[in-house]
Amino acid sequence: MPAVQVGNLLHVSGQLPFDDGRVMIAGSARTAIWPTAMPRRAACGIMLLAQINKALGDLHRVERIVKLGVFVNSAGSFTDQPKVANGASELMEQVFGEIGRHARSAVGVPTLPLGAAVEVDAIVAIRAG
Repeated sequence: MPAVQVGNLLHVSGQLPFDDGRVMIAGSARTAIWPTAMPRRAACGIMLLAQINKALGDLHRVERIVKLGVFVNSAGSFTDQPKVANGASELMEQVFGEIGRHARSAVGVPTLPLGAAVEVDAIVAIRAG
């Protein structure tokens, strides 16, 4: 399921950085330079917004972005996962303002589906429809 609502919380499954049906950001983070190459408006964040909109029918039903979980395909020595995660976090704040500010985890993993560089999931508090 792309998203599951339980009470007033919407749990959005991990989203990959797709564009036109293909993974647009692939590979593994190996150096401190890598996070600066990430698009500022993270593709995973755009995919999250699309899933939230699809599930709720309207982004205005978002009461708060509660938490993002960011998984970064990274080498063992790479420690800048939070910098990579900033793109999705900043996008949520740009779209939703103060209610877009959220708790977050950013962890390194040895591989992600389809060779993606990043995957992001979310927990969203929602208003009654």
